[in-house]
Amino acid sequence: MQRSPGNRRWQVKQADCFTALPRLDADSVDAIVTDPPYGIGVNGMAWDRPARLDPSTRAGKRRRRPSENPNQAFQEFSREWSSACLHSLKPGGHLAAFAAPRTAHRLACGLEEAGFELRDVLMWLQGQGYPATRVLPGGLATGLKPAWEPIILARKPLDGTLDHNLKTHGTGAMNIDATRIALGAHDCTSEGRAHGRRITASERGRWPANLLLSHSATCTAARCEPDCPIGLLGDRHRFFYAAKANRRQREAGCEELPRRVTQTFKIGAHNEELCEANPVANIHPTVKPIELMRWLVRLLTPHGGLVLDPFTGSGSTGAAAVLEGARFLGIEREAIYLPIARARIKYWSSSRRGCASANARARQKAKA
Repeated sequence: MQRSPGNRRWQVKQADCFTALPRLDADSVDAIVTDPPYGIGVNGMAWDRPARLDPSTRAGKRRRRPSENPNQAFQEFSREWSSACLHSLKPGGHLAAFAAPRTAHRLACGLEEAGFELRDVLMWLQGQGYPATRVLPGGLATGLKPAWEPIILARKPLDGTLDHNLKTHGTGAMNIDATRIALGAHDCTSEGRAHGRRITASERGRWPANLLLSHSATCTAARCEPDCPIGLLGDRHRFFYAAKANRRQREAGCEELPRRVTQTFKIGAHNEELCEANPVANIHPTVKPIELMRWLVRLLTPHGGLVLDPFTGSGSTGAAAVLEGARFLGIEREAIYLPIARARIKYWSSSRRGCASANARARQKAKA
């Protein structure tokens, strides 16, 4: 049995998760936060095609027959990897997995078939996707602009009662107080409530919601883009805020890595020219914002617990985990992403930059 990283702060292994997950210690992981393949062929990436998501077929072979349903293949893939995760996840441990709107139901079904309990579906509104659709004459097209991503929240069944599970394993509940939204100076504590004024918002902050927003990539501290969700909502954005990963955050720690020309901008002739003129080190196409991942880690992980990501990619979950004072174990199959993930996690881990929330949690635990 291959042991989990123990007291090491973080580790990223090159392996296929179907091979690595069964080798981990049983009941050793506190939470799983991951951005698995969506099964939609994002940016033409081979690893995200439904036809290549069958773990039982050898590399280099066609992964499914033409008559097979690719959506069913994605659901089976989701069931297989999440079933493998159950072995190492503690009873009551939570799993948060990003999904695409049109395949999220398949991911949810796969999680249930594996043995997880579905707890919620979070909505991340980023408002800045590009309509990668076929434009037809007469003002017609085949798709809409993608502006949100679901995050499926699931939990491994409890070991007995919730109280027993919390006492024995430290898992089963979420860290609500650690993820509350601080009240603003001009907050009306009963705003938007249907009950009487005798019930008001807690002085500890507003209860965290299952809706999260993010700025447009080109927003600045001085102004937001016209279609920015946060700008459109005004002051209410503080209830659900999550900043989108910008170029600086994507590249932080990767300064010594080779730079490549890759399509990370919106499509079009002008943006293709921008790609040619601005090679990047972090070539992963779906980098998630660290602040959003920190919120998920903080919500689901006991203080100092172990976070697992079986699809590490460029390492955003690992960066979030070390910033929140948690330990991290990442698994990544694609060799091209390993140096990127390790460099980014090392960068954020070296001095735990911006680690105010983790320090606050440590002080809160010491007082208790």
